[in-house]
Amino acid sequence: MTKTCLECEEKIIGREDKKFCSDGCRNAYNNKMNKDSTNLMRNINNKLRKNYRILAELNVDGKSKTSKSKLLSKGFDFEFFTSILHTKTGNTYYFLYDQGYMLLENDYYMLVKKDF
Repeated sequence: MTKTCLECEEKIIGREDKKFCSDGCRNAYNNKMNKDSTNLMRNINNKLRKNYRILAELNVDGKSKTSKSKLLSKGFDFEFFTSILHTKTGNTYYFLYDQGYMLLENDYYMLVKKDF
């Protein structure tokens, strides 16, 4: 029984458990399998990435304060974040991976960076 490449369906020569005829075919196959399968996923990931970049740009020291208008002017979308942290003191932080923000008074936000 001859095996064929999962990507190009050419005959495979070599080890019995080999699935691809070349590194190029292996890469092409895995790229197809791992790409965002829908526009919805792609758009959400782009918004998360953009929000993360904005927070990282405004929070270079690891802890800072900024206004809502400044975040919005850079294109920040408050509907997209990766996690929520509720503290014992009753504060709520919204995080994009390690970059977070908490609402203060008068439409200001505390920006923080979580250390891992």
